[in-house]
Amino acid sequence: MKRSGPLFTLLAGLLLALFMLSLNATTGTRSSAAGDESSPDVASPSAAPTTPSPTPGTRSPSPGPSKTTPPNGDYAGRTDDDSSAVAVSLRDGKAIAYFCDGRDQESWLKGDVEDDGGMRLTSQKGAVLTGELNGKRISGTVDMGQREYGFTADKALKPSGLYRATASVRGAAIDGGWIVLPGGRQVGILKRDGTPSAAPRIDPETGAVTVDGQQLTARPVTP
Repeated sequence: MKRSGPLFTLLAGLLLALFMLSLNATTGTRSSAAGDESSPDVASPSAAPTTPSPTPGTRSPSPGPSKTTPPNGDYAGRTDDDSSAVAVSLRDGKAIAYFCDGRDQESWLKGDVEDDGGMRLTSQKGAVLTGELNGKRISGTVDMGQREYGFTADKALKPSGLYRATASVRGAAIDGGWIVLPGGRQVGILKRDGTPSAAPRIDPETGAVTVDGQQLTARPVTP
């Protein structure tokens, strides 16, 4: 029995060592778990969500207001002082106009018509017509250099409108322009080799006109 004392002591020491090892392992595991549970509190806060900036050129532009070309048509009328006549023909955003006093003053003008009906027509000799289409009427001015004329020209139905004839008659160069106003009244100038005079009447239904005994055909003018 005395010989078993050391063996008992060795076994007791071994059990104590195993117990201590087991205790240390359990404590380490709990400390690790405690550290894992506390990690959300010490972690860096998450960045706030951001909305990505749109990539340039990826969004379709909003459609702008649609443009409308002024309607085609013919317009004819008198100047405000009733001394002269003005006719304007519009086709697909283009315009040609004729101003004349029926004696010796005239001008052919042309240019573009804006989407809002505004127009500025010019001649090779410097005359300027500035007008605006509003409904079935064009209102504006004709600046002939030495004088400016206000005018209004209403929508003209055929045979009213603008006519022109060019030809050679008895060796003379003939150039005639006519404005047929609504109601049938005519205003025009006929040039013989560049010399102006009042134009003879035309038949607006056929365009027939007689100059020095020779019959010519005046045709409608459009841009």
